Amino acid sequence: MGNNNKIIVDLAGGTGAWSKKYKEFGYIVIVVTLPYYDILRTVIESEYITFKGTKELKVKISDIYGILAAPVCTMFSLARTRAKTPRDFRQGMKLVIGCLNIIWKCRYNHKLAFWCLENPMGILRQFLGKPVFTFDPCDFGDPYTKKTDLWGYFNIPKKSVIKLDKNQRRKSKTNGRGLPSISEITSSKQTAKRAITPAGFAKAFFEANK
Repeated sequence: MGNNNKIIVDLAGGTGAWSKKYKEFGYIVIVVTLPYYDILRTVIESEYITFKGTKELKVKISDIYGILAAPVCTMFSLARTRAKTPRDFRQGMKLVIGCLNIIWKCRYNHKLAFWCLENPMGILRQFLGKPVFTFDPCDFGDPYTKKTDLWGYFNIPKKSVIKLDKNQRRKSKTNGRGLPSISEITSSKQTAKRAITPAGFAKAFFEANK
């Protein structure tokens, strides 16, 4: 089966940065993100899964090759110290559970080549347990740090570590690194820009999980 028959589902995928390499190499990539598709409105039947939102897409479950998931980290972030509203773990877990339900129900029906859920290192560990793998973007060639946890069933990506200079370390600590413009894709909010999957990691993950 060629790549053009393999479906990658990118849950809460935002810009699609994590699944970009799969798309480049001919996989069918479905980025499930608002407003087009609402994960919490997903309908799963015995053979098909239907993503709903402002659009609707029906997919045969047996055609799904792998699943990536990146639920919003707002309620689990260790950096959430000055928020005007208190943490709401029940609200935060809705999307996490929604992603996991999709993964589990697809797995009930057929074997996935891999699945992976990521979140910045934080309080989600207290709900999902110890992650399979934790990395900094600089472990894969991107010049900044941001501890990120991965849970799931996947091959560990091969690191290509770079050493940060003093200025790069300082910018990482203060969130002062340059951020991409994504206003044409999703929004111009700083948090959305910082949430983009680092390119080096995305490439290494693809290489390990084709």
